[in-house]
Amino acid sequence: MNWGKWIILSFILFAGFIATLVTVCMRQEINLVSKDYYKEELAYQDQIAKINNTNELSEKPAITTAGTFIEVDFNQFDQVERGELKLFRPSDAKMDKVFALQPSQATKQIFPVTDMQKGFYRARMSWHMNGKEYYLETVIQI
Repeated sequence: MNWGKWIILSFILFAGFIATLVTVCMRQEINLVSKDYYKEELAYQDQIAKINNTNELSEKPAITTAGTFIEVDFNQFDQVERGELKLFRPSDAKMDKVFALQPSQATKQIFPVTDMQKGFYRARMSWHMNGKEYYLETVIQI
C-alpha cells in the first residue's frame, strides 16, 4: 500500500469514530436540575424573599425521617393556607415526589415514602401563610 491509501483509510476510520461518538452522545439521557432552570434563575430574588421570611419565623419547620415516613413538625400548621413538600433527587428527576401540606390543628404531618428508592434527597418545603410565602430546604436520607 502506498501513502495515499493509508491517508484515505485514516480519514475513513476517523469519520467512523466521530460518527460512533456522536451517536453514543446523542443517546445519553441528560438530567437537568430542573426543566425550567433558566426561568427559576430569573425568579431567584423571589426565592430569597421567601427564605428571608422563613428566617424571620420564631420556630421553623423541622423535616425528619422516621423509618418509612417523613415527618414535618411545625407548630403553625393551623395558619398554613397552602403548601407543598417536594422530595428532590438530584441524580434522577424521575424519583422526585411532591406531597401537599394541609392546614390542620396538629403540629405534625406524616408522609409515606415506602415506594421511594433509598438515598439522598433535598426536601424543599414551600408554603403560604399570613399573606407571605415561605421556603425551607434541607437534605435528608431515606
